[in-house]
Amino acid sequence: FLDCKHTTFPLKRNKRAHARVSQIRMKTLHRAVATVLCLSLSAIAARAQMDVQFADYTRLLSYYNPAVSGTDGKLNVAAAYAMQFAGYDNAPGTMFVGVDMPVYFLNAHHGAGLQFMSDQAGMFTQQRIGLQYAYNFRVGKRGRLAIGAQVALLSETIDGSDVELEDQSDPAFPSGEESGNRVDFSAGLYFTLPRLWVALSAMHLTAPTIVLSDQYEFAIDRLYYFAAGGNIPLKGTFLSLQPSCMVMTDVENWREDVQLRVKYEYEKRSLYAGVGYSPDVSVTFLVGGVFQGICLGYSYQLYTNGVGMANGSHEITLGYQTDLDLFKKGRNRHRSVRFL
Repeated sequence: FLDCKHTTFPLKRNKRAHARVSQIRMKTLHRAVATVLCLSLSAIAARAQMDVQFADYTRLLSYYNPAVSGTDGKLNVAAAYAMQFAGYDNAPGTMFVGVDMPVYFLNAHHGAGLQFMSDQAGMFTQQRIGLQYAYNFRVGKRGRLAIGAQVALLSETIDGSDVELEDQSDPAFPSGEESGNRVDFSAGLYFTLPRLWVALSAMHLTAPTIVLSDQYEFAIDRLYYFAAGGNIPLKGTFLSLQPSCMVMTDVENWREDVQLRVKYEYEKRSLYAGVGYSPDVSVTFLVGGVFQGICLGYSYQLYTNGVGMANGSHEITLGYQTDLDLFKKGRNRHRSVRFL
């Protein structure tokens, strides 16, 4: 198992592509750097089995669940950048940009979203462009349920041109760039109350296999997510507690994350600080704030296994939110759980 933010799942490797991984010689790197890079490359080779796990997942819920898009009646723009294994050369880095908005027509509340994700480490690069749609309706007097779907284009690339091998003719590694892509589908449910939200989604429903060439391919497993959270005001103060959790699984293997934030809010401005924990993986520290609809957050994920305390993961999130009244006539007001 590799205990990093990409996964705690066992590595399912293409036998031909990894038959002689032990023969790699990083001639210009320190031994410790070479060890971490080998682990990173193994993780990225297997990343088709899972999705990137962002530390600040409550700010990026639509990344994991298409039903979240446009449900709060606002225009949401979110961006994030995460850098793992801080201090090492060629460490994995992940960028995410997403936008979603509500659309009202035929007396119904719909949502639409567009996302882009790029994840790179060593000679491996994964990208995803997704288009999301959600339909939501009231449940009881105060609840709302959204049903969402996503169609995405997944791309995998291996570039072995800069890898130094003991045997440069080793067929297990490409001498140049190999790439492939495949269409992917996902679906989700998202239920909200004024102080509570619950999300359930299934990603990569068709479990596609991305073929790069006759020798290289990536098999992508279905993944299931459950997430929930709440907002608990502390009476007589400007403070509130915001607990949350997320569970990711492919049925055989599991990753759990729990977080607790304390938020201070006054006159549409807010600050928050929190701590998270993922068993056998990491402890996360978060801080951020919202000013005039702009949210800026920072988190540091400290790995509890295999990597030093100073070599964790840095993550920055940036968001913007504003009311959007396209075809809206004063109904269906709803507060965003992403900015509780």
